[in-house]
Amino acid sequence: MSTHIIPLENVLEPAAYARIDDFCRTLNPAGGCGAAVLPELAAFLEREFGVAMNLDPDIVAGFATDSSNLPGHAEGLCRPVNERECAVIMRACHAAGVCLTISGGRSNLTGSATAEGGVVLSLAKMTAPAVMVDEERKLVRAPVGIVLEEMRGQVLELSGKRLYYPVDPTSRGDAWIGGTIACNASGFTPGEIGATREWVEAIDFLLPDGRRISAGRGDYVSRAGVFALRQDDKTLTLPVPTYPRPAIKNASGPFSAADGVMDFIDLVVGSEGIFGLVTACTLRLAERPADYLDLFFSLPAEANALAFRDYLGARLDGDFGRLAALEYFGVNCRRYMDHETRLFHGSNQVGLYIQVPVRDTPKDEMAENWFNLLVECGCGIDPEAVLLLDTEAMQRTFMEARHSMPANALEVVQRHGTWTIMTDTVVPPPTFPEFLADVHETIAATGIDYLSFGHFGDCHLHFTLLPEKEHLEQALKIYDRIIATSAGLGGVYSGEHGTGKRKRNDFVRCFDAGAIAQLKRCKAAIDPEFLLNRGNVLAFSPQETGDM
Repeated sequence: MSTHIIPLENVLEPAAYARIDDFCRTLNPAGGCGAAVLPELAAFLEREFGVAMNLDPDIVAGFATDSSNLPGHAEGLCRPVNERECAVIMRACHAAGVCLTISGGRSNLTGSATAEGGVVLSLAKMTAPAVMVDEERKLVRAPVGIVLEEMRGQVLELSGKRLYYPVDPTSRGDAWIGGTIACNASGFTPGEIGATREWVEAIDFLLPDGRRISAGRGDYVSRAGVFALRQDDKTLTLPVPTYPRPAIKNASGPFSAADGVMDFIDLVVGSEGIFGLVTACTLRLAERPADYLDLFFSLPAEANALAFRDYLGARLDGDFGRLAALEYFGVNCRRYMDHETRLFHGSNQVGLYIQVPVRDTPKDEMAENWFNLLVECGCGIDPEAVLLLDTEAMQRTFMEARHSMPANALEVVQRHGTWTIMTDTVVPPPTFPEFLADVHETIAATGIDYLSFGHFGDCHLHFTLLPEKEHLEQALKIYDRIIATSAGLGGVYSGEHGTGKRKRNDFVRCFDAGAIAQLKRCKAAIDPEFLLNRGNVLAFSPQETGDM
């Protein structure tokens, strides 16, 4: 039975927590994220607990940034090998007033693993225990420091290819399990079932002070907007966010529940580490389809693609999650795509990729049914434009084409001496055509080159601007306009990439100052000085903590 009262567990002996606290009271962090105390703190951790903190600037610098290319810096690096060492490091930084940034595979694009001073806690060595599959219950127990695709491969092997983990973001070959939980990573599959939150069954979670919460889904559910964190005779009230959350694909800030009723796991998934650290997890698995049907077809224009989306949505009763993928290659993609003449028919300008799980119907019969659906739907699909990707060579060609777009776009902005400016917006389906028309009109009026692609089933497209130097400021204003347009239509600024440090202003545009205040109250309840993952989602200044 669910309860809102969460028992806190000690990872260390009470005397160890006290020893850390007593030592840290002798230190004076003197601002600057506590960098001044690190030599003394490092010596103490090594001497008392055998936990190493590296202070070599050259080594630390290699862990201070992520794929966002935002500038970062740190003064210390810890690479714990188990939960106990994590608890020691977190308690020490919490007690000493030292900023601590959690770092995983660092494949994220928003700067959530980019440090702004203090210590980096890298999960690089958190690879134990080994992946364990419970076939009967369709669960996998996984460490947080393992690469997602490696874990997916082990699940297939250990289950005899009967079960699989469905979440498959583009970065699955680089992202680590812990990071996918922190940002609620999603992949090709449309709908909620394509995102990590749907599949997290249990977690071991360390609060910023190094105490543990072990939670299974359904164990702890907030009541009247709060959790009660209890240990011995002391209770800490943890308020949950209750600002309105659009019922669409959403990676825009931590989970919120308007009625104040929230599973603790949902609060953690997608919170980008501002509330604590997941040290181990249990994930649900699904039965693996016998095969997949892969189709690519091109259409004359975006209007045809939108008409087909409406047609297909009606056939699927609005449940695009019945597909494994529905990917869109929109305006100008053809110009930036390798192998485009092998994929696009004639002068067609846009394309769609559909992946359908093969379960009960023979694949040949499914292929014929889908071909007939495509050519008879009345959306302008030429039979010659439909490709069945039924060989390894065809699938390799398609994947090379797909991945060539961002690489070719990057070459262009490098020649310009600028960078790509990419949106991650999602809007409700009824507003999707209006949103697309407004964005295309806005960009076209400036003459800035761009392309659009993404997850069509979720109304989740990436508009990628490729400005020259003289248009860079204008391109940034266009980005802001797109975010505002999305918010005005009931959408969100991020469907999969999260907020991090890069998109904090987008959170305010999408929600409001009241939402920020709620998140600050939630974080301040367990991290009053905002030391853990400082700067993610929430901006920080010392005077703000007094207003919680």
